Amino acid sequence: MAENEIRDGSKENASGSTPKPLRKLTKVSPQQPQGGERKPKPLKKLEPLKPAGQPAAPEQRTAPKDVKGSGKRQRTVQQPSAPRGADFLVKFTSIIATLLIVAGMTLNMPILRYKDADSNISIMRMFKEWQPLNMEGDLEQNTMDLQINSDVVIKDYTDGLDLPQLIEGQYSVLLLGFDEEEFNTDVMWVLEFDIGHGKLNILQIPRDCCLPDYTTSPTGKINSVYAMGKNYNLTPIQKVVNAVQENFGIPIDAYITTACFDIVDIVDLIGGIPITIDNEIMYEADKIIPEGDITLTGEQAEWFIRFRREWMEGDIGRMQNQRRFMAAAMNKLQSIVQDEGRIKLYGYLKQIYDRELLYTNLRLEDIGMIADFASTLSMDDVLVNMVPGEGAKYPAPDGEIYDVYSVHKQKTLDMLNQYYRPYQNNLKNTDSTIQELITDYVYDAYDDTGATLDEIEDSTEPERNPAKAPR
Repeated sequence: MAENEIRDGSKENASGSTPKPLRKLTKVSPQQPQGGERKPKPLKKLEPLKPAGQPAAPEQRTAPKDVKGSGKRQRTVQQPSAPRGADFLVKFTSIIATLLIVAGMTLNMPILRYKDADSNISIMRMFKEWQPLNMEGDLEQNTMDLQINSDVVIKDYTDGLDLPQLIEGQYSVLLLGFDEEEFNTDVMWVLEFDIGHGKLNILQIPRDCCLPDYTTSPTGKINSVYAMGKNYNLTPIQKVVNAVQENFGIPIDAYITTACFDIVDIVDLIGGIPITIDNEIMYEADKIIPEGDITLTGEQAEWFIRFRREWMEGDIGRMQNQRRFMAAAMNKLQSIVQDEGRIKLYGYLKQIYDRELLYTNLRLEDIGMIADFASTLSMDDVLVNMVPGEGAKYPAPDGEIYDVYSVHKQKTLDMLNQYYRPYQNNLKNTDSTIQELITDYVYDAYDDTGATLDEIEDSTEPERNPAKAPR
């Protein structure tokens, strides 16, 4: 129906009644007037002027129509309408435009609860943030101020490692372990291979470290930066790398990510991890690790590194237990090289790489070179530290209060300068973006947690909370 017909149909005539909709006009044969009534002249359709010599367009007549309530007859003239093709095109374009507007509004409405997110997000936001682990890609060119110490790094110095390095003499890898949802990075380690001094320094970053400037999660925790980091123009892995570099001043050369369920296959592939279990660990009712000297299977290894319920210090206790697993895994690595040779170790690495049990921007050859260096280290050459700090309450913008980990900034800077920046100038307070929630410290138990793998191997399990023991 034409637009003018819709408007006309909404009006009323002078008598207050609604006129009938216009009918399609047809040609009427001339008839003789009856009863002596004179036949009225039809109205002529107006046409544009024609050049001389051309015939005018023929007139079109309409059937006379009775006007209700009067004895007179009314004539109507057919209005010119757009061609059918043009009318269809207008309607089709209008429908498509409407659908696009509605779709755009829907896609950008915060209507989805995405995995473990604390608030709803839009469908478009979900597609921007979701990315399979094997699609991380390369890191962006590093723009941080490396602050290389010219008194330590002499000109033309080379450490012999045939890899592109941000700083000659060291190679730093960010290792991330994901939860079951592959959403939160619950394990965050920086592996700093000090090639020049023949050392490996490992930094454990508590997942609850509060860095509210880097995440849209109301908790402000660093383990949410991967999935909910603020800079949407960066890949998830780049967001985490930037947060680590800007807070802790360690330039990251490469990354490795894996999920908790991938640990199962990796451990089974290499034949298990020998370890001493001080007391039985009940991960769940039907998932029990017996005490004693045992070889952890893949499943048991996952239970061991994820167990936290009974530890007095919760997630910190779990991190301490993960150190013990790290020491046991290092022993396994060395035994493979000693008993089966490095070629066997490279064979395991190739299977892990080919089966995509980890994702990384490193080539298989790069991993082989790093593993080759690591296999030359003794247990006493590997030092593990945790970021100093303490538990705190964080009053978030959403009105909730969350349990987080507040970093002790100066203690952290001192530790970083001593162990993790061997070829750089000392990191100053203004060089780091660390935020302290607590300045009057309640306790300092985590200010000095450094230990070698040799010391960790002989350590016992974390303290348990008797109130949380299974009944």
